[in-house]
Amino acid sequence: MAHAVFQSSSLSCSSSADFSKISAKASNIFGSQLRSQEIEQAHLRFLDYFKRNPTVKLKAVMGSSGLAQETIDNKPKVAGVTDEASNHFKELRQRFLGFKKDKYLGNLEHYRRLSEAQAPKFMVIACADSRVCPSSILGFQPGEAFVVRNVANLVPPHENGPSETNAALEFAVNSLEVENILVIGHSCCGGIKALMSLQDEAVSSSFIRNWVVVGKPARLKTKEAASNLNFDQQCRHCEKESINRSLLNLLTYPWIEERVIRGSLSIHGGYYDFIDCTFEKWTLDYRGSGFLTDSEYSIKNREFWS
Repeated sequence: MAHAVFQSSSLSCSSSADFSKISAKASNIFGSQLRSQEIEQAHLRFLDYFKRNPTVKLKAVMGSSGLAQETIDNKPKVAGVTDEASNHFKELRQRFLGFKKDKYLGNLEHYRRLSEAQAPKFMVIACADSRVCPSSILGFQPGEAFVVRNVANLVPPHENGPSETNAALEFAVNSLEVENILVIGHSCCGGIKALMSLQDEAVSSSFIRNWVVVGKPARLKTKEAASNLNFDQQCRHCEKESINRSLLNLLTYPWIEERVIRGSLSIHGGYYDFIDCTFEKWTLDYRGSGFLTDSEYSIKNREFWS
């Protein structure tokens, strides 16, 4: 065992000697007479510098005159963005404090009741578009509407399987027992534009495409009914057609259809045009027996608010 240790030590010493020879040769190649020890010390100082200055990199640039060094500062320049975000949250803070002072504390008993339970009369399905907040447009107060928002305010049919939209529907209808479901579409909808732009044979990994394809029946009906119109006009037509398709998709859920037939639940469509600030509302009149033919449903109670 001792012999093996000494042999290993001998090899180590031999390797050090060889390293010195190599270092000397390397020094000669670069026109320097530095000894191996000096090279090692310079190398250690080099590493220590970078440990103390992690944001500095050295970039070797080959040129006709030899090697040049260039320093790059990688410190993220996010101060302006951070300050802007901070200002946004300062504004939100002021809005929240104003809400607490003017509404919450002024209606403390109402909010205490809400803390114990909710009993909304409406389930609202609206678009995620920042310009069409249902509470702002229709004046819903806390506790009045159970709301879910998604791209293009689509309702997938029952056979499509679970989604956040039908999970919200199940809770609103079966647990909260809402009396009305209102699907709200709107003008200049980017989701509907994406739907109308779909290529039939295209295969895509886009989350948006794979979602808006739910509205494909509305797109096909729009193409049939408005083929003579330009693309923007077709999109506007589809914005309303997709609402009606979502209303019909609601009836594919047995627990919704049952309540609609019984008269304990009504389903409505709404269209908000934010260009001229008008609102159109209608109700689906369903006399169905489980087969969604054109004779089984119609539109009633259409109103135009301007």
